[in-house]
Amino acid sequence: MLPKTPKPAFWKFVKGSAKVLFIAEAFAFAASYGVYYRMNTNREFRHYVNENFPFVLDYYYKVGEVLGDSNLRKLDSAVWRAENQKRE
Repeated sequence: MLPKTPKPAFWKFVKGSAKVLFIAEAFAFAASYGVYYRMNTNREFRHYVNENFPFVLDYYYKVGEVLGDSNLRKLDSAVWRAENQKRE
């Protein structure tokens, strides 16, 4: 029978790091999908993102324009202008 030798600590570290990295990546994907879904379905959230993180909304619109013929940017700006005029 072959004697059992302990695995080097390096391989334990690699396996543990791979598990942590996989979990972190899955969490990041779920969070980014959640934000994308909310931006895709909620105009008020897009307005909030526009006020606080305009570069994120710009990338969202660019992705929509590249993947399809999206005129969501124009619709949102028209709705927000109309709302601002009502307030004034």
